[in-house]
This record gives sequence, C-alpha cells and structure tokens, in this order.
Amino acid sequence: MLKIAVMVSGGGTNLQAIIDGVVDGTITNAEISVVISNNPGVYALERARNAGIDALVISPKEYESREAFNAALLAKVQEYNVDLIVLAGFLVVIPEAMIEAYENRIINIHPSLIPSFCGTGFYGLKVHEKALERGVKVSGATVHFVDKGTDTGPIILQQPVEVLEEDTPKTLQQRIMEQAEWKIMPKAIDLIANGRVTVTDGKVTIKNN
Repeated sequence: MLKIAVMVSGGGTNLQAIIDGVVDGTITNAEISVVISNNPGVYALERARNAGIDALVISPKEYESREAFNAALLAKVQEYNVDLIVLAGFLVVIPEAMIEAYENRIINIHPSLIPSFCGTGFYGLKVHEKALERGVKVSGATVHFVDKGTDTGPIILQQPVEVLEEDTPKTLQQRIMEQAEWKIMPKAIDLIANGRVTVTDGKVTIKNN
C-alpha cells in the first residue's frame, strides 16, 4: 500500500480529487497518510479532516529561518514514513534535502502543458493570464516528478484542454481543473501505486497492464 503525503496551500480541489479517487477506486493500492499545509485555516485542511486524514500546518512563519522550516517539514514527512509526496497547489519551494531524499517520489500538478507557461512566477491565475495573452488555442495540465528546477522534472501525464474565445483566466482555470487536473493527478498516483511508472535518464515510461 502506497502511503501518500499531500501538500497544499489553499482550497484543496486537487486534494479532494485524490480523496475521491481513493474512495471510488480510481486510485488503488494507495492511501493518504497526512495532509500538510503551509497556511492555517485553508479549506484543504477541513477536507482532510472530513475524510479522517491527519491534517497539519507547518508554516515558514513559525520558524526563525527557512532552514529550520525546511528541516521541520522533512522531519514530519519522514515521521509518517510516506512513499510518495504529492504537491497539490503547494506554493512553497521544496527543500533540496527533501528532493534528494525522495528522488522520483515527489509529484506536482501544473496548470499548463509544460514546457509552456511554467517555471518561476507561473502559478495560479498567472498561468492562464499568460496563456490567454499569447492567444494559444490549447492549454491543459501536466503531472510531473519534482527535481531541483522549477517545473523541469520528468513528465508523467498531460491532458490538453481547448481554449475558448470567450475565456477569462478564471473560466479557463476552472475548465482545466475539471477536464485535466482532477483526472490526471489521480491517474498518475494510481500508476505509481501499482508500479507502472519508471524513470530512466530523465524520461518516464508507463507500463501497460
């Protein structure tokens, strides 16, 4: 059974998709051991508690330095003995020590088709604002492993979503969540939980059933 830590910063819609996936069998051979937020009071924590999952707040503001926060975050994840860390809208830079300790065991969801509209500064509505400014006809979402770069790790899954002429950043954001993010994140977790994902030379291979 794959033990998962989900890290969040906000409302937790992707967290809810993962919770629902475990419940309805979209995600098999996996369980969420803990949900960690850097922000107190966010709805994601309530979602976790409603599902009977440990919900913790570890905020950089509670520590005298970023180094102390990084150490506390890593220690808490290790305390739960998790196999996979899922970044579901976690807006904190992951410590290098954690990336090294969990190589190819941290995944992230990004609301674009990487390598478009990604990297430093591209998060939340900013991604969709830039996509609309550029006039793209297709956007989408990407699930990828996390490495020491920003949105540069090996890609696991991508799902394209049509951009409509009348789209605003908010309408595009919502449609990408519904049509892409909430589908490919649970699918990626299920693939990993069942040993169907391997990484070789920075590229992902997905094994057939």
